[in-house]
Amino acid sequence: MSPSQISRRTALGAGVLAFAAPLTGAAAQFNGGGLFWAANTSTYPTAVDLKASYQFLTGDEAAFVEAAALRMIPADPTGPSALEAGVPLFLDRQLAGDYGKGTRLYMQGPFAKGTATQGYQAKWPPAGFHRAAIKAIGDHLAQGGGATFHKRDEADQDAFLKDLSDGKVDLGGDVDGKAYFKLLLQNVMEGYFADPIYGGNRNLSAWKMIGFSGARYDQRAYVLSYGKPYPLPPVGIGGRPAWSVKG
Repeated sequence: MSPSQISRRTALGAGVLAFAAPLTGAAAQFNGGGLFWAANTSTYPTAVDLKASYQFLTGDEAAFVEAAALRMIPADPTGPSALEAGVPLFLDRQLAGDYGKGTRLYMQGPFAKGTATQGYQAKWPPAGFHRAAIKAIGDHLAQGGGATFHKRDEADQDAFLKDLSDGKVDLGGDVDGKAYFKLLLQNVMEGYFADPIYGGNRNLSAWKMIGFSGARYDQRAYVLSYGKPYPLPPVGIGGRPAWSVKG
């Protein structure tokens, strides 16, 4: 399926559940990689500074991720683009942390090509897979003096991403282009729907778009309100600005 044909409805179907994925990595990060929780303790993620620079992505890597994310979820009257929602910053912070290091993944060999139902199979942790694949993509496109991905027009970018998703791009070495497209799309959707505290879903834009309540603690008053839009604004882990105490 072409990235340009991946409708926002398709992204929503997978994304509403995918937004919770970063919480798993965060839980491991804040308790030392052990169990997700411990009795009589509490942890709180540090909010990503939206004005900060990238920690993991290099300039070339960031340019690719920004351009690819923008083609996967472009802006339309329904909602903002992945770029506007802060997805690249979200991905950068995830790759710089435990998720990128594969803290909770089994990363011992042998590494054989898996089936579509076997989950993550790359020999690198996610950060390494992104780095290796983006370099391989750059090398592939540079053959014959071709322009880098982010400097190509939208039609060329869409065509390349479609070929990548269909497994038609030979990136050489151990980099599976189709598997990388799947990982990148998954990460883009996660960033688009994640809690804003992780850098994506800026201004709760994706949750507002789908009418998702967010981290509200009590939904009992609305459980039986079938066919009616949820009347309250979404709330993230960090709360709402309206709740802040004015000095």
